[in-house]
Amino acid sequence: MAEDTTDLNAVELATELTIAWLGNPNTRSSAEDVPAFLGKMHETVSMLLGGTTDTTPVETATEYTPAVTARKSLASKDHIISMIDGKSYKTLRRHLATHGMTPAEYRERYGLKPDYPMVAENYSESRRAMAKKIGLGRKPGARKPEAAPAAPRKRKSDTAGAE
Repeated sequence: MAEDTTDLNAVELATELTIAWLGNPNTRSSAEDVPAFLGKMHETVSMLLGGTTDTTPVETATEYTPAVTARKSLASKDHIISMIDGKSYKTLRRHLATHGMTPAEYRERYGLKPDYPMVAENYSESRRAMAKKIGLGRKPGARKPEAAPAAPRKRKSDTAGAE
């Protein structure tokens, strides 16, 4: 009987708190938010009153469906198509960051191999060529091999004395 009154008190308190929350003019909420708020409020009040709640949320693994297949996402050398939104990008790192993901999480979410590229092949090649052109990657003292010194040219005076 004591548990029933505690549960009843928890429901009444949760209801009153929810009504007060909804009555506040600074609170903006939609109709979909009210049941979730009421449930959370009931759970919290029950816990505070000493009742035990066995409503542990069960985490369900959400299955993400890719916008394109892995094969199609790598079909072009000029861009990679994102599996999140189906748009093409030269590099996926910034796009993934806007979605709060790392490349490893992206690969795990869509079941991709660890060597799945994050940068388009042609873009990577152009960046490599530019870096090589400006000298990145060389050791500080290393220089380009210079051309072999040209043989000294003969002067007219050198050939005239040989006669």
